[in-house]
Order: sequence, then structure tokens, then C-alpha cells
Amino acid sequence: MNAPRNPVPAARLREFIEDEARALGFDEIAIARPDAGWPAAPRLKTFVEKGRHGTMEWMAETVERRAHPNALWPQARSVIMLAMNYGPDENPLSLLERRDRAAISVYARNRDYHDVIKGKLKTLAQKFAARTGAEVKVFVDTAPVMEKPLAADAGLGWQGKHTNLVSREFGSWLFLGSIFTAADLEPDSPEHDHCGSCRACLDICPTNAFPAPYQLDARRCISYLTIEHKGPVPHEFRPLMGNRIYGCDDCLAACPWNKFAKEASEAKLAARDDLTAPAIAELLGLDDAGFRIKFSGSPIKRIGRDRFMRNVLIAAGNSGDPALSPHVEALLADPAPLVRGAAVWALSLLADPRDFDRLATVNQAGESDGDVRYEWAHAMETA
Repeated sequence: MNAPRNPVPAARLREFIEDEARALGFDEIAIARPDAGWPAAPRLKTFVEKGRHGTMEWMAETVERRAHPNALWPQARSVIMLAMNYGPDENPLSLLERRDRAAISVYARNRDYHDVIKGKLKTLAQKFAARTGAEVKVFVDTAPVMEKPLAADAGLGWQGKHTNLVSREFGSWLFLGSIFTAADLEPDSPEHDHCGSCRACLDICPTNAFPAPYQLDARRCISYLTIEHKGPVPHEFRPLMGNRIYGCDDCLAACPWNKFAKEASEAKLAARDDLTAPAIAELLGLDDAGFRIKFSGSPIKRIGRDRFMRNVLIAAGNSGDPALSPHVEALLADPAPLVRGAAVWALSLLADPRDFDRLATVNQAGESDGDVRYEWAHAMETA
């Protein structure tokens, strides 16, 4: 379908979009052209060819659809990019020193941003379509859309050396959403790269997940390991995870542009008190029902209780607190092999060596899962 003739003058239409978007709580609005040059496509292809997407098979399966915005919807003439600030009220790096507490990424400390933003985008898209008669489609992260390159093309910021979007006004703390439309809108100018010689985001990464500036190897990224990776976390990364149990904010928080960042104004994105610095001991006691209740409406719920508990057990092992041993020992009998294996590793660091030898003798012989038997053998070798 061709884009309809727009009865609203361009200047008034832009003003309408901005007024409606800000009334819905969006902090930044800009427009990109999907038919512009798209250097992100070869970068994505290289990323997948090198295997840096890890076990995220959906990225390999959607490379062609992600390669260009018009590959997703050929009728799109313009992309309205919107950003919502989720800046924290304190530096999240300070929590990493509190080893009895669990660190949850800033973006996941309240409601799932997909739900919050998508509802607002739909409202804006419907008003835009009613005003212009143009077709629209709404996307928030779950579709094969490369939001960060589009946001950079629209001028919302630039992709920093950590590959995330950086804004001169909001630093690294922006959620992105997009409205694709058949309407022909005047695009904004792309933002220039303002990283300069700074390496703060690269140097702070505890697992060296950046092979080079502007390149990420997800297989080494704590966000990937705690959220996307489904199996046991490789042993080499476990001590480096510290108390991070869902995501990692290190490279975002280290960016000097955060000196201009503001605290989130959307109430649904403000951190819940019980998720700001939850006690590891408390989280170790969550069964499946308790997990579902505690994280109802949270993005954390999507990884499931077993993967979540794997992460909490790694944090427990890294805590150095022997008082957590009884909580960890109870999980040696957990129904999930993933949880039992992580419990073995954590207990090997926390328990008295004689108690651990006793537990190994009893549990290793009766263990039916190969991965968990490997954890016992590895723990005995390295203890």
C-alpha cells in the first residue's frame, strides 16, 4: 500500500508526535529513514559468523530479517524512534561490594519494560494512524529489529564502544521502542560518536567480553550468561560473576556520559525496594511457586526458577559466607539438575572441607545426572 497523502503540515505533525509521546512518558523522540545506508547489517553477519551470539539461535535464524528495516516491512517509509529513561537513583556498581546481597540489573528491578513501553507505543501509534491515515507497526525489542542502529540513525544517541546506545542527555539508561509507518516523515540527523579515546566501558568488564571496541562476544557477557544461557555456566566465568544474578550493568554504569543522566520518572520502572539489594539467603529459599509470585510482572520471570536459582547459587558461592551453607546444602536435593550442579559448586567454596567430603561421598554415588556428577568430580579435584 502506498503511503497516504498527509493532510497535516509536516511541522504540525512533528509537534503532534512529540506532544503525544511526551504525554505518554517518553523522554526522547526522533525519526529515521529505513531506506538509509545500513552498516549494521555486515556487523551483525560477522557477529553471527564468529559464533559470538552463543546459544541464541534466534539471532542466526533472523539475520536476513534483521539485516535491514525494510526486510521486516517493505512498506515502511519512516521509523519513529522513542526512548524512555530508566536511570537509577544511585550507582549500581556500589552493590557489587555487598557480597551477601544479590545484584539485579537496573532495568529488571520492577515491571517488564516490554509491557510498559509497548502499551504506550500502541496508544501513540493509534493516535498517529487516526491523524494521518497511514499504516503503522509497533516493535519493542522482541521482533527482529535492530533498535540501537536505528536510534543512532535517528539521532537519539550513538552506539558506544560497549555496543549500547549512549545519549548526551541520559547517558546509557534508555529503553527503546519503534513505530514503523508508511507515512513519509522528515528524518532527523544521525548523532556523532562522542566516545573519543575513552575505554571505561571496555576496561571495567569483568569477563573481557569485548574483543575490540564496538564488538561484543556474548558468550563472555554476564548478561548473556545469567539470562540467555540455559545450561551450566562455564567454570571460568563463575568467580567473575560476583553477586550478579540477573544481567550486568558494569559497562553501562562506567560510561562518563552518565554524569548527565537523570533518575527514571516512570513509576513502573522505578526500582522495587525488595529488588534493589535482595539478600542471597532469602532468594535461596524460593521454590517455583515463590519465584513466580515474587517476580510476577518482572522480566526475571521469563528465565524460570531453575536458571534463576543457578545464578543465585553462583552468587552464594562467591559470597564467602559459610552461613549460607545450610541453604545451599538443601538444594543438593532439588528436582532440577541445573540447580543441583550449581549447589555443588557453591558448597565446595562455602562448606568445611570435611563436611563437603562427606556430602560428596553420599551424593555423588546416587546422582543420576551426568552434568551433576561432573560438578562433584570437578569440585573434589579443585577443593
